[in-house]
Amino acid sequence: MGWACVGIGSNIEPVHNIRAGVAELRRRFAPLTVSTIYANPPVGFAGDDFLNLVVAFDTTLPIRALAATLRAIEAAQQPRSDRSKSMARALDLDLLLYEDKVLREHGVQVPRDEITRYAFVLRPLAEIAGDRRHPVLGRTFAELWASADQSRENLKPVKLAL
Repeated sequence: MGWACVGIGSNIEPVHNIRAGVAELRRRFAPLTVSTIYANPPVGFAGDDFLNLVVAFDTTLPIRALAATLRAIEAAQQPRSDRSKSMARALDLDLLLYEDKVLREHGVQVPRDEITRYAFVLRPLAEIAGDRRHPVLGRTFAELWASADQSRENLKPVKLAL
């Protein structure tokens, strides 16, 4: 069995799509550990604010099968062929971590670079997996968040029943 962390984001009907995405993940992988949901402006393009959170769960799926499952769940919410990160999205599911694996092949990247690049990934990850270590950097996610420049971050906690 493997432990996985998934980043979830949406800025198209985000309340509906976040709820639907979490419900589908819960159906397949319960129980889930769920972070606070944060609202933040999009990065790299103009548009509506995103809602973002991170969930963690145990799975028996191998890493590539889990990544494919996440893509299928995304596609069910918003079928599209454009996979650009610089656009509005109904549902974005990013496999952030899978145990302490380091993998960069066939469209699968763990740990995701976004972990240390974006507060909307690192902050909720530090909430639910603060004592775990980044597989490459060797520092805990709590340490990484504590050392991040938080003065420019624009994250607003959102209360939303999932």
